[in-house]
Amino acid sequence: MSLVCAISNEVPEHPCVSPVSNQVFERRLIEKFIAENGVDPMNGQPLSEEQLIDIKVSHPIRPKAASATSIPAILKSLQDEWVILFLSCDAVMLHSFTLRQQLQTTRQELSHALYQHDAACRVIARLTKEVTAAREALATLKPQAGLVAPQAMPASQPATGGAGGEPMEVSEQVGMTPEIIQKLQDKATVLTTERKKRGKTVPEELVRAEDLSKYRQVASHAGLHSASVPGILCMDLCPSDTNKVLTGGADKNVVVFDKKEEQIIATLKGHTKKVTSVIYHPSQSVVFSASPDSTIRVWSVTGGNCVQVVRAHEASVTGLSLHATGDYLLSSSEDQYWAFSDIQTGRVLTKVTDEAAGVALTCAQFHPDGLIFGTGTADSQIKIWDLKERTNVANFPGHSGPVTSIAFSENGYYLATGAQDSSVKLWDLRKLKNFKTIALDNNYEVKSLVFDQSGTYLAVGGSDIRVYICKQWSEVLNFSDHSGLVTGVAFGDNAQFLSSAGMDRSLKFYSL
Repeated sequence: MSLVCAISNEVPEHPCVSPVSNQVFERRLIEKFIAENGVDPMNGQPLSEEQLIDIKVSHPIRPKAASATSIPAILKSLQDEWVILFLSCDAVMLHSFTLRQQLQTTRQELSHALYQHDAACRVIARLTKEVTAAREALATLKPQAGLVAPQAMPASQPATGGAGGEPMEVSEQVGMTPEIIQKLQDKATVLTTERKKRGKTVPEELVRAEDLSKYRQVASHAGLHSASVPGILCMDLCPSDTNKVLTGGADKNVVVFDKKEEQIIATLKGHTKKVTSVIYHPSQSVVFSASPDSTIRVWSVTGGNCVQVVRAHEASVTGLSLHATGDYLLSSSEDQYWAFSDIQTGRVLTKVTDEAAGVALTCAQFHPDGLIFGTGTADSQIKIWDLKERTNVANFPGHSGPVTSIAFSENGYYLATGAQDSSVKLWDLRKLKNFKTIALDNNYEVKSLVFDQSGTYLAVGGSDIRVYICKQWSEVLNFSDHSGLVTGVAFGDNAQFLSSAGMDRSLKFYSL
């Protein structure tokens, strides 16, 4: 068997072996390599010429291929050897060997670099996703910049009551005093304690879902408001006596109706434009109304007159909500402000806007505890506000049209919102996220949302009337008795009956 040089892959003339790698080399080639690099070419270990061991062999004869026996092949071989000798083939061989080693090393490094690049891309993608989620959470929870601090507005001179009993008009801001804030906190503590005592128990008197599904229309009244300007735009029930119904109409009037006696108790006139929001006080014979005439009016039902006009806004008032204490009123407006007013004095305690958003507010509703509240905007946002700090503490994006109605559940955990995108969204206030979307029919208009007093049912008023059972969020009831849009829905005590009002000028009641 012939010896072969590990560098040139040819039969060596003066073979030697490296004790470091145990490989055979042509002595002149390995000596030149050692002189340049000082290492064994096969494994990179240190090697000197003195370590090389000569191999004694008889005159080596290189085997020739059969094709090299012809005269032309021999001449070609002689010519090639002369050329190789002339070009110092030894140096070329050494250089070629070095290049092969470098190529192998470069391939390994490239493979490792590609692996690192792929891993880095995966890490960057994951971190980008986490940063985006963190920014969204921060934008939702962090109090928004640009909120204007409550500033006292120029106080208008109170108008003295005339012979016609015209009310005093007040628009002065007096600020949130520590006494007021403490009062709000105390009430919230009481309500939270009561809610914990009730737990998840449902009142025994509450109508069951199977009975609710059997409801039908039992009464309809169409003579409450003027027929010349038809339409009931809002309604509310007295919390302490749900037989008393309050409605506001396109005819600029506020009407108090007795369901049991089936007669009008009072017709309250004073607004110069249609009435879009009404609230019945839970313990006093007092009602509230708001209008695009930019005023909020406080009415005495027994006296049948307006006792207070609150001018908290400079544009249409779009929403009203009464605080749990029964002493303060929340209002929203197209002037982009929400206001917190004292109903006893008619004074505006604070008035705030989000200058960064710069968009009209479309509705407002207090949380059952009264320390936070929600507002809907014309650009499809729901904003949650801290009343004591007067800051925007959370935002709920998701709708694709102006928000038309919002409602908090009595359990304090759920918020229902409706907008001009034919959907109702349910939000979890603990996790600050949308957990359910009820997709309604195409072009369905949501005008009113309300939970019953136990938080078991949710009623939706708009193109028709639908009632859903909470948690399952399945529909248990559907009415299409109104010939126009339904603008207000409300539950009686323990859902013993359901009432609705609409643009067809009718007030309807449903029960077994």
